[in-house]
Amino acid sequence: MTSRATRAAGSDEAIAAGSAGDDLIELLFFAYRDFVGDPDRILAQYGFGRAHHRVLHFVDRYPGLTIAELLDILRITKQSLNRVLKDLIGQDYIAQKTGTSDRRQRLLFCTPAGTALAGDLIDVQARRVARALAEPDPGVGTGLATAESFLFGMIEPDERAAVRRLMARRIRSVA
Repeated sequence: MTSRATRAAGSDEAIAAGSAGDDLIELLFFAYRDFVGDPDRILAQYGFGRAHHRVLHFVDRYPGLTIAELLDILRITKQSLNRVLKDLIGQDYIAQKTGTSDRRQRLLFCTPAGTALAGDLIDVQARRVARALAEPDPGVGTGLATAESFLFGMIEPDERAAVRRLMARRIRSVA
């Protein structure tokens, strides 16, 4: 197995791009943690998890989605989807109807409760994205500043300093 440092050793540009890319990847992890953390807290109140969120999101956005289409979008197994659908259908967040042209198809729709929950989940995420776009982070340097600023903006404001310290520690250890 070849290390990343060995692969990049022949090129100063690759090393510089790798460092910037590494920072973006790291910021993406932190941004994702906080982006999904908001809905996770809401979902926990219902005994649901991220898989439930993903199913609710796509069924709400695309009413009448078939099981096959949802499997293709989510790239999960039928068994995993059936477990999540059983919860959501059983608790009246999703309804399934038989297809009109193909009676073997199961078409998925959000119930009013499902639409309300999906709306609550997207609202908290939309607020986080809007805040990140509206409040560029002043501590971000140049170059890939737009992407870095957006990703820093996705991180909880009170966590940003800790993320900066952690990333600075990695940068110092590489130098």
